[in-house]
Amino acid sequence: MAQRTGNARGVKVPNATKRLRLGLGIMLTLLLVVGGKLFMVQGLDVGGMAAAALDYRMRETTLPAERGSILDSNGTVLANSVIRYNVVVDQTVNTKTESFKRFEKVDGKDKLVDVSREQGLKELALVLGMSQDAIREAVTGEQRYYIVAKDLKPDVELRVSKLSIPGVDTVGVSKRVYPNGSVAGGIIGFLQDGNTGQAGIEQTQDGLLRGEDGKRLFEIGADGLRIPVGVDELTPPQDGKDVKLTLNSDLQYFAQQAIQSQSDKLGAEWGSIVVMDTKTGNIVAMADTNSPDPNDPGRVAAKDRGVRSVTAAYEPGSVQKMITASALIDEGKSSPLDTFTLPPSYTIDGQTFTDAFTHGTEERTLAGILGYSMNTGTVAAGSRLSKEQRYDWLRKFGIGEAPDIGLPATASGILAPADQWDSRQQYTVLFGQGVSQSTLQTVRAFQTIANNGVMLQPRLIDSYVSADGTEEKVAPQPPRQVVSDSTAQQVQDILESAVTEGQIKDAAIDGYRVGAKTGTSESPCDDGKSGYCGYTASMVGMAPMDDPRFIVEVVLQRPKGSIYGITNGPVFRSVMSQALRTYNVQPSTGEPARLPQYAK
Repeated sequence: MAQRTGNARGVKVPNATKRLRLGLGIMLTLLLVVGGKLFMVQGLDVGGMAAAALDYRMRETTLPAERGSILDSNGTVLANSVIRYNVVVDQTVNTKTESFKRFEKVDGKDKLVDVSREQGLKELALVLGMSQDAIREAVTGEQRYYIVAKDLKPDVELRVSKLSIPGVDTVGVSKRVYPNGSVAGGIIGFLQDGNTGQAGIEQTQDGLLRGEDGKRLFEIGADGLRIPVGVDELTPPQDGKDVKLTLNSDLQYFAQQAIQSQSDKLGAEWGSIVVMDTKTGNIVAMADTNSPDPNDPGRVAAKDRGVRSVTAAYEPGSVQKMITASALIDEGKSSPLDTFTLPPSYTIDGQTFTDAFTHGTEERTLAGILGYSMNTGTVAAGSRLSKEQRYDWLRKFGIGEAPDIGLPATASGILAPADQWDSRQQYTVLFGQGVSQSTLQTVRAFQTIANNGVMLQPRLIDSYVSADGTEEKVAPQPPRQVVSDSTAQQVQDILESAVTEGQIKDAAIDGYRVGAKTGTSESPCDDGKSGYCGYTASMVGMAPMDDPRFIVEVVLQRPKGSIYGITNGPVFRSVMSQALRTYNVQPSTGEPARLPQYAK
């Protein structure tokens, strides 16, 4: 009987080989699809899944730059920063962790060990000096950022970091400290929110002082622990530069005490003192009353937080007569011993001027006019100058020009053009009325005479010191010859004679030759109304006259009592004497100038 090769309907059945080949083909196709997908994801990562996963595991912490210090001329620290740390916790991580791993020394080797959450919290409480209950409460909750402790020193921060508790981290913060309190407080300034300079040098030099923060980028696992072999990238911070000032902090303290005592004694609204080195233009002291303590600037009124020696402009009064005398001599219009006939009152162009004391008709020298601070004589002599010359000479001495010493809100004062002066102002500017200027502007003018006619711009910032110790000196501005050496010497003699022969004998200092000038002016009311409310009293002088080294000016605003009984002589003497001692200036050896005050 013949064998049957098909079914009853005549359809062929696939053999086993064909079925096997079909199955293998399907499996290879599936493997190819899966393998390709894995290659796309893990190899090419077209969808960025690997990068996204890495980003999820990355953590970044800021490494704060250390703010530069502010130093006096001797390197004494006036302001510096210390790094402190806050302990913070991500409660959502910590509460989900019953135990964690950390590296510990075992038999001298680092080994990964298991630590219970409770053990970690107990150790954290011990390091921070807190109770375990307080720690447990602080790390429990749903907040992603909660501060557990503040203001930790670096050694404590290191102990906290070594605990490696999941969710617990430390954040560095910079804390500003002012070791000398209110000494030069207005000059130094302070920080807003502990970070940004708000006043003084802290404000104007903020960009150099603050430096540039760094960062650390690291990888953590699901348990919140840093992965030892993961990404760990460090960008170091660039610390800020130190700012070295020209101030002498000891002399600054002395001057602040002196002006505060004088102001309190006479009930003045405020007072200020400037001490300048005539050979360099360096400001070695610049003192104000009610100086703020940068550690707590809010304890003084806002109006007292600046530096009035540069921010307050006022009518200088008779100290301006020095400029008038310099102009007359340099223009060849007068000499120190030229004589002027001065009646009790002097009238010119319909304007009448009198003096602070009663006198008959007198024959006075130019030296005597300044020695007794006579308005009548100043107008009589000054009228030899044209209006334009009067204006030009005030400008030459820096009136109307704000000194740039690196402090904010520096006043330029007010000097109207000559063609805007009225019939009286054209003469009052000769003796310091109808014009306003800051104390530092007056000091700069006197420095010019003390330095043989050469004006040096005032300097407060001496240098910048990088974190590696490299010091970069601040170049002084170019000097300016304002009057001839001969004119400066003659004006020096006039100022010294005002002390030896004139009315300023209380400026004299034993062992040193001194030249000085006083000034008194009416002070406009602050309420915006017309009229005057009190006086501004000042004294400015130089010593030793053999070769003047220092300028000192003392200013009191609206002291109480009769203006004729107020003198800044004792304060001037005290501060000038201290400056001479501090810098070991040798006593005078030559004979003082004694120019006649009256015509012979």
